[in-house]
Amino acid sequence: MKVIQSGSQPSSQGTDENFTGAVRRDPLVVADEPGRVATGLVTFEPGARTHWHVHPLGQILVITQGCGWVQAWGEEKYEVRAGDVVWISPHEKHWHGASDTTAMSHIAITEALDGSAVEWQEPVTDQQFS
Repeated sequence: MKVIQSGSQPSSQGTDENFTGAVRRDPLVVADEPGRVATGLVTFEPGARTHWHVHPLGQILVITQGCGWVQAWGEEKYEVRAGDVVWISPHEKHWHGASDTTAMSHIAITEALDGSAVEWQEPVTDQQFS
């Protein structure tokens, strides 16, 4: 058993390579081998979002605060609020983030396949976002 105390792991800022806008990432836990799950709390300021990306084994998002948007490639975007849970299928191209006026936080739960949990792609354009 491992107990990870709150505040014992440093926050980091989302990089311009993978995010648009102000994004803070707070690690929660990464499983020891043979586990392959990683979890983190991600906070998006208004207008902030991920770039398009895919996960080889899918992803679960648990919305913990605020109001934001999620969208799969070729589909309409969905509004998500605190308490909502989103399942993203393996290899489903998608993005997620805050709305244009409201911050949003979620817990992201992702598994790695052969050491990789995500494949980052192109930025979400302002036209796609609004």
